[in-house]
Amino acid sequence: MGRINTCLKRIFTIFNILFVIIGIVIIVLAGVVQLYTRDKSDMEHRTQGLIGLYTVGILTTVIALLGAYGAHKESKSSLVSFLVCMVIGGLMMFRAGIYLALARPGGESGLELMLRQLVPLDNQPDKLKDMVETLQYSEHCCGLFGDDDWKTIPLSCHCQMEEEFGRCKSVIRYKQSYSSYFHQPSPEQHFVYSKPCFPVIRYFYQLVTDIEIAIVFTLASLALLGTGLSSFMIHQLNRVNRPTVLLTASAIFNPQSPKYQELQNLPKYEEVQNLPKYEEVQNLPKYEEVQNPPQYTEH
Repeated sequence: MGRINTCLKRIFTIFNILFVIIGIVIIVLAGVVQLYTRDKSDMEHRTQGLIGLYTVGILTTVIALLGAYGAHKESKSSLVSFLVCMVIGGLMMFRAGIYLALARPGGESGLELMLRQLVPLDNQPDKLKDMVETLQYSEHCCGLFGDDDWKTIPLSCHCQMEEEFGRCKSVIRYKQSYSSYFHQPSPEQHFVYSKPCFPVIRYFYQLVTDIEIAIVFTLASLALLGTGLSSFMIHQLNRVNRPTVLLTASAIFNPQSPKYQELQNLPKYEEVQNLPKYEEVQNLPKYEEVQNPPQYTEH
């Protein structure tokens, strides 16, 4: 069984620490939301949203700890479990991100349709009216789509023409009173903010949606990175260790000559070309004649 590269193990550990931090931040965020909305039990989808945040935060933390343990102990089963979680989580994140990106334009239309159903604002609950008036105070706007959303213009819509030049407009409203049943209502002039509040609400909706899409695709990219790292680590664990062959050179001096020898006094090219012919070589004296040369006698 192979061993995991030390550098790769450190990178994978840092990666999982980042995931643990993200999970803890999500859990803390869910706790803060629960703390600040505990008195608003009628808030739509509050419970489902909190459960979703807690679930995502806890799962992210547990999966990251599982991967860190698998890398530290070089546990193949832990790394395989982490790999499966990363694949499933990455696919879910990519699907959610694509859905949010495609549903973004339709969400703006749905938001506008929902807000138009709240007009006139005077007939809405006090909590909703307080929220709208707070928005009007902070953003210097009047009504969701204009001052006509109010039957009775609140003080949060009023502005000073001298101080807010170019941002105010004059409107005429008829004051309703008990005497108006017997006499014609008296007109009243008001200086109100000309900008409606819906563009501000739409801007914040787009901002929140863009942040959600960015977070989802970031988590999906991190899941893809975790899939690659864990796959490579599992591959290293599956690799079979082979014995290392050490090649060494002998340091013992051998005084014997090598098998080959340098040729000395090679014949020249002309001598090689002037070799005796085959017939001359065939008429060489026999071995007996060479052994018994003729003897010469003195006269």
